Amino acid sequence: MAPLPKFHVRFGARGDALMHRTLGSMSVFTMLMTLPQIASIWGSHEAAGVSIASWSAYLLSAVLWLWHGIKQRDRNIYLPCIGWIALDSAVLVGAVLYG
Repeated sequence: MAPLPKFHVRFGARGDALMHRTLGSMSVFTMLMTLPQIASIWGSHEAAGVSIASWSAYLLSAVLWLWHGIKQRDRNIYLPCIGWIALDSAVLVGAVLYG
């Protein structure tokens, strides 16, 4: 059986640039949306309802994506992962300390 061909969606130079900007913007936006969770935990010293299992999975995922992004030499993958590792770690440490 012949291997399946890889499908590549090409948007052209303008579309690719738009996609890169959109991905970068969404990375920043989703990280900013995590800041209230961190502020809540660390500001009130209360982590009720914060799932250590979920945030551990998010951290593991970010580490794996970081590794993949570095191997692929794709800054759109590995740079946001550095931010996610820091944010996920802040939530996890707060949840362990105050949970």
